Amino acid sequence: MKEKLALFGGPKTIDQELPLYNSIGQEEVAAAKAVIETGVLSRFLGCWEPDFFGGDKVKEFEEKWAKDFKVKHAISVNSNTSGLMAAIGAIGIEPGDEVIVSPWTMSASATAILVWNAIPVFADIEPETFNLDPKSIEKNITPYTKAIMVTDIFGQAAQLDEIMAIAKKHNLKVIEDSAQAPGAIYKGKAVGTIADIGVYSLNYHKHIHTGEGGMCVTNDEKLAERMQLIRNHAEVAAEGKGVTDFTNLLGFNFRLTEPQAAIGIEQLKKLEKLIKGRIAVADKLTAGLKGLKGLRLPVVMDDCFHVYYVYPLILDLAELKVDRKKIVEALTAEGVPNIGQGYQLLYQLPLYQKRIAYGKSGFPWTGGIYKGKVSYAKGICPVAEQLHFSSYMGLDLCVNNYQSAEIDLVIKAFKKVWANLEELKA
Repeated sequence: MKEKLALFGGPKTIDQELPLYNSIGQEEVAAAKAVIETGVLSRFLGCWEPDFFGGDKVKEFEEKWAKDFKVKHAISVNSNTSGLMAAIGAIGIEPGDEVIVSPWTMSASATAILVWNAIPVFADIEPETFNLDPKSIEKNITPYTKAIMVTDIFGQAAQLDEIMAIAKKHNLKVIEDSAQAPGAIYKGKAVGTIADIGVYSLNYHKHIHTGEGGMCVTNDEKLAERMQLIRNHAEVAAEGKGVTDFTNLLGFNFRLTEPQAAIGIEQLKKLEKLIKGRIAVADKLTAGLKGLKGLRLPVVMDDCFHVYYVYPLILDLAELKVDRKKIVEALTAEGVPNIGQGYQLLYQLPLYQKRIAYGKSGFPWTGGIYKGKVSYAKGICPVAEQLHFSSYMGLDLCVNNYQSAEIDLVIKAFKKVWANLEELKA
């Protein structure tokens, strides 16, 4: 006999709050305490002198990150957002330039472009990986395109070989927003190290974190220098450092503190172990949910190592004949936490629909600096729109600390809802 859904008055499958994900241990506590006791919580100075690059822990963290990710330069910042802003500035973007970006990403991927008075152009995504579709990138290239911002969304790499080939063909720079994918692998290389610049997030619900923070990586010495300058009041330090190209060297404070860096050093040691934990959760979910009709489980691309920031699902609504909202309501009533509906559809935000970023006149789209013609109309990214409004549903693995027993309960809740689809239809 079928159990009655909690949505209709039956017992909840999960009747307790699941524990929150926590990667912080005694190692981080001891490391932070040791730094705090020195009284040196930051050692950045915003001028060209020995402390321009920060304190000992910041420099140690950067060195260890560069070594672990097999890249020449690592530049710490106070957020992934700051890192993206520094990266866009470092590649020499000019006001009015176009940068192709995904609509299916955190808003900072696009606003980092607007900060430099450049224009985000949204290309569509792949229905399997949710990353930028190389074919859509190619369609959106114009004479004004200068760069591609590619996200490695949910913990899996984009089609980076194809994207880098497109960039080479059109003489474009590529920035990887790998906020959700530290430790992911694409064809034997660390995700984030394949583009001209990669940026990772260290904010509190990522695989590893320092509360807030980020890390930029590059193999290009000039790009590394420019990101270091943009991070720390570039306009004051650039001349003393001997820089002659002052393009985009504006003063920001994107600096990481010494306690954060000390925590980051300890967190970095745990990355492989924590990723294995995420993969184990995903694998158990896949085994348990396999065979539920109308439910597409995550697709892992060949030669990719997925680190599962999110466990993404697709609903076949034609087969299910139940809309997403009702299914999510039923799962939530059963106690399944943090079920995402849609994700982000950036060009539908008022910022883009109204084209208001600086002041009231529509700058930088208006005012004469932008010579192109970009559209933010509904329909420009049909795959992203269909996923966002209708069929995507994700389990947020970055919030709850799923153990084996909790995963069993989540699977049980899904199976209970699927056994009662006829009642949901009614």
